[in-house]
Amino acid sequence: MSLLDTLNQDIKVAMKAKDRDKLTTLRMIKSSLQNEQIKEGRELTADEELTVLAREAKQRRDSIEEFSQANRQDLVDKVTGELKIVEAYLPQQLTEEEIRDIVLEAINATGATSKADFGKVMGAVMPKVKGKADGNLINSTVKALLN
Repeated sequence: MSLLDTLNQDIKVAMKAKDRDKLTTLRMIKSSLQNEQIKEGRELTADEELTVLAREAKQRRDSIEEFSQANRQDLVDKVTGELKIVEAYLPQQLTEEEIRDIVLEAINATGATSKADFGKVMGAVMPKVKGKADGNLINSTVKALLN
């Protein structure tokens, strides 16, 4: 079953349960997926669906950070709830230790020795962790290990 089919089923369940917050978030995810499909002009692959979900999660993480800085706890709570719903459709996130191991493996594979090799390492790491880890965490891990 595709992600859109799963979302449609979950939207029906949320409608019957009258869960407005979940329903709104699911509709936003579905809309993003459909917009990406229209942009590509074809059905999305599982990888592309994962990319859209990761983008949705990142947008919400960024919003939480911005709202926290603006002391808007009401919006932080709302967006945190949305993030939990989005994350339910993402694969299980990697731990910091697992990310560190993947980055070390990529550093060894690319022969990276300094900060100048940052791009090479990121290029090797990102396909392996796509949708499974936050890009900011990966970025900081690579920088720390290249120092």
